[in-house]
Amino acid sequence: MYATYVIWNKHMTKFLRSQEELIGLALQSVLWVVLFGVGMRGLVADVDGRDYMSYILPGIVALSALGGAVGGGMVLLDERLRGVLKEYLAAPIPRLSILLGSATSTATKAMVQAAIMLVVGVLMGARLSLNPLGWLVALVLLALFAIGFSGLALAVATVSRSIAGYHGMIFLFNLPLLFASNALYPLAVLPGWMRVIVLLNPTTYLIDSVRVFAFGAAPTLPIALSVAVILLFAGLCTWLALSMFQRTIQG
Repeated sequence: MYATYVIWNKHMTKFLRSQEELIGLALQSVLWVVLFGVGMRGLVADVDGRDYMSYILPGIVALSALGGAVGGGMVLLDERLRGVLKEYLAAPIPRLSILLGSATSTATKAMVQAAIMLVVGVLMGARLSLNPLGWLVALVLLALFAIGFSGLALAVATVSRSIAGYHGMIFLFNLPLLFASNALYPLAVLPGWMRVIVLLNPTTYLIDSVRVFAFGAAPTLPIALSVAVILLFAGLCTWLALSMFQRTIQG
């Protein structure tokens, strides 16, 4: 897996040297938490007996994973359009290493953004649990989810012929995965037909598990089921990305 590390290190070095990307990542995190979280807290006092900032913060953190994955797909698409990907293919390395390098660098960026969001959210009044082990479990689940959605974004990037086409396709997954979930409102207040859609959304299980482990909330879904869905989502999306990638290079 050394090739995976080399590609990850290349992407992260470029990321750390890009002041525009670093500043944009930090500002996006702060703006989401401060403007959206604080504004909505003024409208909704609490949900399920908890401060709305504490309730909504896991959903905003999940958004960071979605947004980071879109950026990761953009990196692969850019390298494919500029011919850099051909250099990877000429090297004697597994095809999976190329995708894992992109997926893990994307997940790392998402974790950095999530950490910024958590710090800002706590400063804005969100209340974390007092269990550090729970924080660690929540971060691991978030990383798995980020890798999964990165696989989905990379699969789209392997078949897109332009940046505009990529954004058009990924938009079909990005916003519905966030807003058709329990990120902004509890399952109990949703109509039956929408609850079915929300329960089919893997983001719902991530958000519920993060609320439980990192914020000490009572689970609304079985924890074992949430963990299983996240693991399945990460595995299936990684397989999809590899399958689409191999089909593209063979064609």
